Amino acid sequence: MSKDDLIKLEGQVTRVLGGGAMEIQCDNQLTIRGVLSGRMKKNRIRVMAGDRVQVSISPYDTTHGLVTYRF
Repeated sequence: MSKDDLIKLEGQVTRVLGGGAMEIQCDNQLTIRGVLSGRMKKNRIRVMAGDRVQVSISPYDTTHGLVTYRF
């Protein structure tokens, strides 16, 4: 699967879990568990509760996503 096949949603981080995982409430009332992308870990971008983020989701599993951008 390529990067172009992923679904991009925006939402707000509601809870930060351990190991770079977090719970995200999307704008369409969908709750997703997301993890930080490798580029965000590499550049040490911090994401805290209340931040707006962009999440890339696979069309096969819509409960798990990859946080790709923090607004």
